[in-house]
Amino acid sequence: MPRIEFYVLSTAVPAERLRAACQLAMKAWRAGLPVFLRGSDAQQCSEVDELLWRFKAESFVPHSLYQDDAHAPVVIGQDEEPSSTQGVLINLGSTLSPQVERFSRVIEIVNQEPDLLTACRENFRSYRQRGYDPKRVEL
Repeated sequence: MPRIEFYVLSTAVPAERLRAACQLAMKAWRAGLPVFLRGSDAQQCSEVDELLWRFKAESFVPHSLYQDDAHAPVVIGQDEEPSSTQGVLINLGSTLSPQVERFSRVIEIVNQEPDLLTACRENFRSYRQRGYDPKRVEL
């Protein structure tokens, strides 16, 4: 059963949420874990792809969009089945991933946008209803 964590940002700025996702992806990759970064749509996946190239000038995070290389250390996609199991899922979507069970750890990134807060609260409840014990982490 995966460990579920909700990382809560104090800001409502959408770009800060994507930046946090990139930082967490880099940290997990450096720890040797495969990462699947789930975007809400193709546009957000492209934004995350671009941000991973430039968010930290002195570092490089090897990544790829799912359709380009599903076996990259950090894969950016939507609801595709990950090529690696027992890695980290960073969920930027507003719903639960259908692939939750394929990961050892799931990270939901929450900011203070009202619509996103509502969706994340619902996700928290859904995880509990499914028997998970989600935790809250303040960033």
